[in-house]
Amino acid sequence: MTTQSVRPRTRHELSDYARLAAEVRGLGLMRPRPRYYAAVLILNVLALALVVAVMVLARDSWWVLLMAPPLAVVSVQMGFFGHDAGHRQVSRKAGPSRWLGFFAGNLMNGFSYDWWVAKHNAHHAHPNDLETDPDVRAGALVFDSSQAVDRRGASAWLARHQAWLFFPMLTLEALNLHVSSVQALLVSRARHRGAEAAFLAGHFVLYGALLVLTMTWTQALVFIVVHKGLSGVYLGSAFAPNHKGMPILSAEQAADPLLRQVLTSRNVRGGPVVDVALGGLNYQIEHHLFPSMPRPNLKQAQPVVRAFCERHGVSYAETSLWASYAIVLRHLDDVA
Repeated sequence: MTTQSVRPRTRHELSDYARLAAEVRGLGLMRPRPRYYAAVLILNVLALALVVAVMVLARDSWWVLLMAPPLAVVSVQMGFFGHDAGHRQVSRKAGPSRWLGFFAGNLMNGFSYDWWVAKHNAHHAHPNDLETDPDVRAGALVFDSSQAVDRRGASAWLARHQAWLFFPMLTLEALNLHVSSVQALLVSRARHRGAEAAFLAGHFVLYGALLVLTMTWTQALVFIVVHKGLSGVYLGSAFAPNHKGMPILSAEQAADPLLRQVLTSRNVRGGPVVDVALGGLNYQIEHHLFPSMPRPNLKQAQPVVRAFCERHGVSYAETSLWASYAIVLRHLDDVA
């Protein structure tokens, strides 16, 4: 990551974000879209029911493994719904948002909704900050050369080859979410810990029952590897283009709410197919500026935000999906 220089901002320009927000609200783009989200949830549930029905009909046959990829797609799409619930795009009220999140996150996907929301909100507050953004802290991967300096042995080898290993490592992301969620619940003292644990346990019970009732243990092992592996790759591929390789900001830039969100985010163009495939996360700049904006409104907000950035001399990053992956891999290689 590199620090991007921009022209100094005057005292008058410190209200840029407020003026942009007023313009967006004036267009009605912050209004809830309950019918849209009701349709999304119904379609996801129907798709899940169809996958399960086919698995039951094809039980004890190796053909049942063909349902692992569509189940991975349904899982991630349900995850996108949980993401939107976490940002209160589905409902402005905390209670309904939380229970929808428990359903989409804990029950449908087997990860802790409250844990993920806390982690994701920290990312939104300080994107690409190496100290406070959990998405770019040093771990299996490093996102800045300073994070790789003291690595030795296997971790150093991993850092040197991380660009080549990035997508293969994503196959473990679903497992990582399961483990991290269970660990978080074990130490949590949150008020809704019991409900979260019940929904999470329900996921593993139902998932296990589906495998037991529709396939042999050998088929089940293969199914888990394919389903969880593809879920991780899909999920990671949706989030990776958004910030990886974008600048680390100076203290002055990070203090400006407009620059903090726009300069660290990257949009991905591609039309309706990409919009659906990435769950609206391809409008990452607009999403970071207005996290509670309903997903279908992000596309309408884009020309407004882009024009505003052009008028104020703020860099607005947008690229194709495949180019974004090339940028991410090149950045990981450069860091290594």
